[in-house]
Amino acid sequence: MTEQNPEQPHPAVLALARVRAGLAAGLTVEQSARLRGGTAEELSADAAAFAQELGAINSGTPSTRSGGNQGPDVNTPTGVEAGASLYREKHPKREPLAAQTEAQERRTPFTERTYI
Repeated sequence: MTEQNPEQPHPAVLALARVRAGLAAGLTVEQSARLRGGTAEELSADAAAFAQELGAINSGTPSTRSGGNQGPDVNTPTGVEAGASLYREKHPKREPLAAQTEAQERRTPFTERTYI
């Protein structure tokens, strides 16, 4: 097992400080992993310089990256009636088949010879 230098913080604490400094500068977690420094002040300075190089906007909070429905498009009808009208557009009504005569209904396909 390796000895930890008492003056140097634990790697997990340093990783957390790196992410915090990156998020405060408007960087993503992946970009924050590239920051260099041994203290929170060094990491904050590096994050600010890196964000300036990338042209990131310093918003203070990162944008959410959640998926899902972002709402309907503008002027798009919603609801059950809108869905029903779309279905009717895609599936127009067909003309019903002509009714079979009584002779056609009684006929069996096995009594007729349809091939030669």
